[in-house]
Amino acid sequence: MTVSDGRIDARDWSLLGLLSILWGGSFFFNGLVLRELPPFTLVLLRVLLAAMILLPALCVQRLPFPKGWIGWRPFFLVALFNNVLPFSLIVTGQMYIPSGLASILNATTPLFTVAVMAAAGEEKLIIRRVAGVIVGLVGVAILRGSGLGFASGQGIGILLCLAAALSYGLSALLARRLLSNSPPLGTATFQMLASAAMMTVVAALIERPWQLPMPGITTWLAVIGLAGLSTALAYIVFFQILRRSGATNVMLVTLLIPVTAILLGYLVLDEKISPREIAGALVIGSALLLIDGRVLKFLER
Repeated sequence: MTVSDGRIDARDWSLLGLLSILWGGSFFFNGLVLRELPPFTLVLLRVLLAAMILLPALCVQRLPFPKGWIGWRPFFLVALFNNVLPFSLIVTGQMYIPSGLASILNATTPLFTVAVMAAAGEEKLIIRRVAGVIVGLVGVAILRGSGLGFASGQGIGILLCLAAALSYGLSALLARRLLSNSPPLGTATFQMLASAAMMTVVAALIERPWQLPMPGITTWLAVIGLAGLSTALAYIVFFQILRRSGATNVMLVTLLIPVTAILLGYLVLDEKISPREIAGALVIGSALLLIDGRVLKFLER
């Protein structure tokens, strides 16, 4: 399978389903951890533990570490836009909005990815994709409803999550250009190590995690799930799909994530989702299907 044919085979569809569960669970884990830990400390623990989980597998496969700053620079760039910025923006946004709504906003990632790829000259911005972007923006407007809502803080949370989606789109471009020849396990591990280095500085300067009270067992279990399942394993799957099916295709996973996140938020965190937000999610889903184009081709046949 090459990235140029624009299709995803059965194997990668199954991997997309798995990835949607792993990343959908991250919004649920974030909601639990944020009850006791501040956002940047959460992100630091997430990437640091994920790196510690991945390192033994890296040693078993005897994958070499990057050499010098030139070797590490691509991983730091991808880590900045794929982990440090979006993770921090999302968890901070979840302090203002429910995890289900955050996951719906995350579903705009393919819209930003399409725009970024077109602006960079990687993919043509055809009419179908332009229409998809417009429909997606309408879906976001429906999600927000009337007014900006900055007084209540919800508008801030929405903007933070949309900024995270843009960051993911930029990271897909960087990963495609800089790390296309790197094995998925190595890419996941090295970007986590780079993310841990950057987040150590951020958390130390802003939150001083060593001064925080020790969280409870539920929080620690959520952190372990966030690091092991929603980060370490998820990024191995992510980079595998990216290499086989391309940046825009792998970002379609965000269409599936809200289902998992909303169900977990509703069942475990007792969060509510309004009919307006469901309608907005359906419009965003329609936009992603329009961008993908498979349904239109099927109907034509």
